[in-house]
Amino acid sequence: MSKKQKGTETGGISENSEVVDPTEKKVPKKQKKVKEPAQKKPPRRPPHWERLDNTANIFPVIAGEEMTNTYRISVVLNEEVQPELLQEAVNIVTPKIPGFSYGLRNGFFWYYLEEIEDEPPKIAEESTYPCRLIHWNTKNQYMFRVTYFGNKINLEAFHALADGMGGINFIRELTYQYLRLSHPDLRKKLGDGLSSETSLDREDSFVKNFEKRSKSNYKLNRAFMFRGEKLPMKGFGVVHGIMSVSELKRISREKYGISINEYLITAFIYSTYKSHKNAVSKRHPIRVAVPVNLRPFFESDTTKNFFVMVSAEFAPEKEDYSFDEIKSIVHKSLKEQITKENLEKTFSFAVSNSNNIIAKFVPLPLKNGGMMFFYNLAAKANTTTITNIGNIKLEEDYKPYVKMFYCILPFSVGQYMKGTITSYEDTLVFTIGSAYRNTAVQEGIFRQLSKDGVTVKIETNGVYYE
Repeated sequence: MSKKQKGTETGGISENSEVVDPTEKKVPKKQKKVKEPAQKKPPRRPPHWERLDNTANIFPVIAGEEMTNTYRISVVLNEEVQPELLQEAVNIVTPKIPGFSYGLRNGFFWYYLEEIEDEPPKIAEESTYPCRLIHWNTKNQYMFRVTYFGNKINLEAFHALADGMGGINFIRELTYQYLRLSHPDLRKKLGDGLSSETSLDREDSFVKNFEKRSKSNYKLNRAFMFRGEKLPMKGFGVVHGIMSVSELKRISREKYGISINEYLITAFIYSTYKSHKNAVSKRHPIRVAVPVNLRPFFESDTTKNFFVMVSAEFAPEKEDYSFDEIKSIVHKSLKEQITKENLEKTFSFAVSNSNNIIAKFVPLPLKNGGMMFFYNLAAKANTTTITNIGNIKLEEDYKPYVKMFYCILPFSVGQYMKGTITSYEDTLVFTIGSAYRNTAVQEGIFRQLSKDGVTVKIETNGVYYE
């Protein structure tokens, strides 16, 4: 019964009621129920969509439980994380950063990104190994997750969404928002707007900068591969070597005349060579894939993938090598490859192929088969991957609350040990993720650094010890 009808029964008069003389013995007519017109829902806006960048096309093809293509970037704070505020920060930031509110869809010819209209993903306390698979083909599945543990916030992102620089773009803004929520004085001073350093660019910089008629310069001959007993239950062992940037710079530049990046890659190759001397040969060299951020070379601020791989190769031709000899080989190899001209040629071949009119109209299942075949052919051409995320910069007001950053790469075909280099202020973290019980390579790396005079603090997730 409506409110108007109730008013009539108690003596009130409504526009739909009949006036009755109370002296008459007349039963009032039954009131007709007036049906209120249904409110029309606003028209639903079609979800926004965009193409994958050229590199991203491979990731959904090869992704699975064994090769997740999900990397992790972590920020370690100087205080415990408050989960409810972290969730609020995720809710605020996700819609503001282009691409992070997207899910992955498969069309007839290509995969593509489509905006998800559901609320942002729920955070969770970290309870498993890093870099687990994100099931992107589940309905309304975001391509990232946020977890926390103690004073640490983790962003894990599926590589089709963004590379490491795109991931940093997001976690830095998420950290800013979280700190403003947990410290009202910061929010009062700085407001809730995005930082001027946060990019909103979703340009496909591969397509914009590629050179036509380029030839492939990828190496396909098989490299040395690690062997050995793996950790049980698909274990993921993590070792962090925490060092001073200034101390590393002094050793690498003054003692060896090379960059920090080259120095740490040399330490990895030297330790691998010493611990697997009988298996490394000219035919099966140690080849380290090194991702190169292309943004500085082509004046790009895209948050999509924009990197290529070069490689540092050590193919022994004599009985024994010193650290200094391997250092010279690594330095020469990388210096020759990391030029704008060579980097452009490296990615232009792949872009030219994908832009081929015939390739464009090949159905997706056939494309997937071709991409998987060539990926497996090239995957074992590298022993490992070591990526340098670079020095992460924060605005001055937030620095007192942040201790350090680090990154972890997922395993891939033949590569069950990988490294990352991440720095913030004067703290550098050289992280080695491994599926193997044996830690001879990790121990050899940090022994060499200590021998050179670098002070190293070691932290692990403890899975190596029974």
